[in-house]
Amino acid sequence: MGKEFNIEKAAQELLSGKKLTGKDGILTSLIKELVETALEAEITSHLNSRGDTDISNRRNGYNKKTIKSSSGSFELETPRDRKGEFEPQIVKKYQTTLSDEIEGKILSMYGLGMSYQDISTHITDLYGISVSPSALSDITDKIIVKVKEWQQRPLESFYPFIWLDAIHYKIKDNGRYVSKAVYTVIGVNIRGVKEVLGLYINDSEGANFWLQVLTDLQNRGVEDILIASVDGLKGFPEAIGSIYPKTEVQLCIIHKIRNSVRYVSSKNQKAFMKDLKLVYHAVNERAAFDALDELERKWGDKYPVAISSWRNKWHKLSNYFKYPEDIRRIIYTTDIIESVHRQFRKLTKTKGGFPNEDSLLKLLYMGILNAQKRWTMPIKNWSLTLSQLLIFF
Repeated sequence: MGKEFNIEKAAQELLSGKKLTGKDGILTSLIKELVETALEAEITSHLNSRGDTDISNRRNGYNKKTIKSSSGSFELETPRDRKGEFEPQIVKKYQTTLSDEIEGKILSMYGLGMSYQDISTHITDLYGISVSPSALSDITDKIIVKVKEWQQRPLESFYPFIWLDAIHYKIKDNGRYVSKAVYTVIGVNIRGVKEVLGLYINDSEGANFWLQVLTDLQNRGVEDILIASVDGLKGFPEAIGSIYPKTEVQLCIIHKIRNSVRYVSSKNQKAFMKDLKLVYHAVNERAAFDALDELERKWGDKYPVAISSWRNKWHKLSNYFKYPEDIRRIIYTTDIIESVHRQFRKLTKTKGGFPNEDSLLKLLYMGILNAQKRWTMPIKNWSLTLSQLLIFF
């Protein structure tokens, strides 16, 4: 057993400048003494419970192992019995961490996007404990269980609005890093509160996989969606219509603007954008269509592809014009998902690639938890918006 803890000596050491916590800290010695005393009481109780029925079993020395606690690491001496029947409960046989506090801090730092190296340095500074990258990986892998449960959780039956978009990451596959699409789905429930409904990974972004995503939402309980805001991916509206035929699809205006500008030379982009703004900021669809005619008259000869891209998808781009301003503001762009993706990028900016899908998923899940901490209040003017939706639908 270790030396008996001397409270008077500890007080003098503290006054002379010795650390209270961390490696060789005063509190660490106290914790060691308390735990070992409790273990001694446990084995005594275990042996006494046998009475005279098993007098051959008795104490048989100690096992030693390093224990990590929130105050620092120390060598713990656990008593053992001759027959190996003693199972300590205070600190179990294979337990090496005395408190969940350390794991909690590790997960918190991981959720802020810190690297394993930075986390290890901070844990050493805080507690005087050295935690290897493999140990950190084991701790953060506990998130995967929560991710799987979250991905399979039941959803509400009705969502007035949903947004769907994808972001791409490099993930190791068969020995080489390839770009894969992470599909994100966000919904607004009947109370007007935003919620990430799902997160999916596939080799590439495409309408076929979006169909699988929508099927998963249906299988998890989503029966009806009023309006879905999506980017301009070919076949996307048809994929939505095959699962939710009554859902109205609004193509993201911001995506369309970005795509249009790609076909315009840099010297004309400012003037072109000024005229295009008259289209998507029009007071109603008639005014917007007139502005589009004027845009074509002025720029059609130079940039026919930019103009035709609006005309060809006008029936999906112009849906938002029929609604009041509060609803227009919500559905005309997928910026709500973009804000989550910005949180993702913040967490992953130091990562060039990921060794597997789980390593990416657990980090993005932490990003979702961080984002949803701010989603406690309904969307602005939600009561008015909901009453307007009831009229339209």
